[in-house]
Amino acid sequence: MQTENLAATIHAQVKKYSNRAGNALYYKEGDEWKGISWKEFGERIDNAAKGLLELGAEENDMIAIYSSNRPEWVISDYAIMSIRCATVAIYATNTSEQAEYIVNDARTKIIFVDDQTQYDNVMKFFKGHSKLGYIIVFSKSVKIDKSDNNIMYIDDLYELGKKSNQEAELQKRLDAITPDDIMSVIYTSGTTGDPKGAMLCHKSFFVENEALNSRFPMGEDDIEVVFLPLSHVYEKASSYWIHSRGATQYFCSDTNKIVEYFGEIRPTYMCGVPRLFEKMYAAIYAKMEKAGGLKKSIFDWGIAVGNEYEHARNRGEKISKTLELKHKLAYKLVLSTVRELLGGRLNFFSAGGAPLAKDIEEFFFAANIFIAQGYGLTETAPMGSCNSPKDFKFGTAGRPIDGNHIKIAEDGEVLIKGDNVFRGYWNKPEATADAMTEDGYFRTGDIGMIDEDGFLKITDRKKDIIITANGKNIPPQLIESRIGQDYYVEQMVVFGDKQKYLTALIVPAYAALEEYAQDKGIAYKGISDLITKPEILKLYADRIEGQSKDLAHHEKIVRFKLLESPFTVENGQMTPSNKIKRKVIGQHYEDVIKKMYKD
Repeated sequence: MQTENLAATIHAQVKKYSNRAGNALYYKEGDEWKGISWKEFGERIDNAAKGLLELGAEENDMIAIYSSNRPEWVISDYAIMSIRCATVAIYATNTSEQAEYIVNDARTKIIFVDDQTQYDNVMKFFKGHSKLGYIIVFSKSVKIDKSDNNIMYIDDLYELGKKSNQEAELQKRLDAITPDDIMSVIYTSGTTGDPKGAMLCHKSFFVENEALNSRFPMGEDDIEVVFLPLSHVYEKASSYWIHSRGATQYFCSDTNKIVEYFGEIRPTYMCGVPRLFEKMYAAIYAKMEKAGGLKKSIFDWGIAVGNEYEHARNRGEKISKTLELKHKLAYKLVLSTVRELLGGRLNFFSAGGAPLAKDIEEFFFAANIFIAQGYGLTETAPMGSCNSPKDFKFGTAGRPIDGNHIKIAEDGEVLIKGDNVFRGYWNKPEATADAMTEDGYFRTGDIGMIDEDGFLKITDRKKDIIITANGKNIPPQLIESRIGQDYYVEQMVVFGDKQKYLTALIVPAYAALEEYAQDKGIAYKGISDLITKPEILKLYADRIEGQSKDLAHHEKIVRFKLLESPFTVENGQMTPSNKIKRKVIGQHYEDVIKKMYKD
């Protein structure tokens, strides 16, 4: 019987694969991918764990990781749980003030940091801090205060652990771990108010592991490219699953180079968010639109044939010779190009965080790339439902996984109950009580429905639903996702509460827009000038209309405003997990929005 203990799982895997030729983890150094073997992976975990014991880490202590994706993130995480402590995840993009809030709220005693930015941010509040005792730095390039013995590089921590006599204490703590131990505190992004620390135990993540094992193929020959931040529960949970199956991870240090990395790594699996797939889809179709004529016709034909073939194969139907021949030609002319763009070996993507348009799912499916759209939250560790290669319905978030139960409240809110659900918000009993129903279900804050076949469909966030002056209830995410897949749209926020019609603030895809202006000979002095040009406004009006064909009349955008600055984490208009802060944006652009409603 498998022990519901992630620390025991990784130690068992290290022992199993200690003599394996292939590496467990890869990272980019300059232009070269360098590997860490399973044996070295295990040694670093144990040395880091013993080093933390030497620093006085006690059971149930909170230890923070404030870093971007790199092997040291997962090594430190496993080391922390191995000594029966809890990892507090802090986004690498968090400001000094945000990091300080989390460190104070979690009463963190030790913090791991990545590069100079995170180190400098922590140093702003480290000196004289009543609780925080040590800073451990991942990158050797960071200039640290070497006169302070409480600041060190992770190599120093490894050395401290290697020289220690803490083996017996480490084993004692490993043996004492229970499935209900809190091993991770992940702070929700907080689109409104202060972030809250969701407490997750070992058992929470095993619900997902077991569900994934029953629905997806994953083994020792598989490769994941780690794209989403490990400080997010989605990638964190995926990482645990990957290691439990003996697969290999490549850490994406620069997300802007993901397409380049696809070609180098040739992954079989990756966690992504809808925006990534939307941009890929938009870029490919924009290229075809530009080519036009026969080339565009052949491309559309190839995608249609690919869909027909893959759906027939999925239904278990016998493929006719005609369809077989058409598919071979379509693969040669069109589908292979799409697959090669993603490395040529990808079996499936995992997608979550926001709804993904059905058209995009169908597009990748035609090239035999399955996007497993699912649904979950930080508080559900994270998955509550998902589609799988043998059981899916595009346009939905799949069926609920085993180990949790999903029901819909009278007002349409999605409620979840199970061992995957968090143990509450750290140090916030009232917020915890408010998040739960009397019969123990977690209130997700999302509106959804379960169809006649048992598939969950999410409409929008409960608090984001727009109720127009005409009484129409409109989920803005549906519209934002539909129009946002356009090549010329980077970001978009829809408004219209208590108004007669919908309006939108649109951040253009600036590079694509400037390329369009050059192709059309449109002279301009800068982005602020370009977005006011009549030709550009007409371009966006036409693109919005084209993407809105399947929307109801009351769901269509009547007026819009192009913006010269994007929504970012830095300007406070996005959360660290890249969710739009709708209320903040609405307040910032209040005058602009009001102007769109003047006759």
